[in-house]
Amino acid sequence: MQTFPATETTFLLPGAAGNIEILATPADPENTKAAVAVICHPHPLHGGTMTNKVVSTIARACKNLGLRTVRFNFRGVGKSEGSFADGIGETEDLLRVIEWAKQTCPGDALWLAGFSFGGYIAARAATQIPDVAQLITVAPQASRFTAAPFTPITCPWVLVQGEKDEVVSAEEVFAWVETLELKPTIIRMPDAGHFFHGKLLELRERLESVLLK
Repeated sequence: MQTFPATETTFLLPGAAGNIEILATPADPENTKAAVAVICHPHPLHGGTMTNKVVSTIARACKNLGLRTVRFNFRGVGKSEGSFADGIGETEDLLRVIEWAKQTCPGDALWLAGFSFGGYIAARAATQIPDVAQLITVAPQASRFTAAPFTPITCPWVLVQGEKDEVVSAEEVFAWVETLELKPTIIRMPDAGHFFHGKLLELRERLESVLLK
C-alpha cells in the first residue's frame, strides 16, 4: 500500500490526461489531526500554480491545524501533462488526487480547499463526493456557479471573500450565497483584494480561528 510521504515531497501521479505534479506535506509530528486537505490553485491560463501565495497560505493554515496537505498542478501547469479543460478536466484531476490521498491516508477526514478558479473546482468536487468533512473556498468564481445548474453543497463550508476584489466581484459572490438554502460560514475581509496582498497573515489567522471551532 502507498503511504503518505514522511517529508515534504514533490512527485508525479498518473492521471487521465497524463502525469499530475503533486506537492505533499506531512503534518507536524507533535500536532497531527486525522485529516488531509487537498488544495486547488487559481486559473491555469492566468498564471495559477500550486505555489501561488494564497494557496500556500491555505496550506499553512491547514498544517497549523494539524492536517497533512496536498497541493497539485492542474493539467498543463508545471510538470502536469495535458491541456486546460474548462473545469471539467480539472475536476477530474482533483478527483484523481483525492483518490490518492484516500489511499495513502485511509480513515483520515477529507478537506477540500481552493482559491479563485480552484475554489470552484473544490466546490464542484465537494458536490460529487459524499464524505467531505470541510470545504474552504477563497474568492471563488461565483459566475461559474451561476452559469449552470449546481448541486447544493451540503458539507461544512467556509467562504472567504475580500471586499476590494478586483477580479471576482464580491457583490456577485455575496448575492450568489444569498440564493443558497445551505449557506457557508463567511469570512469578509473589507480591505483585501483578490490576491490578498498585505493580507496573507490575516487570511491565515482568520481561517485558523474559524476552523478551530
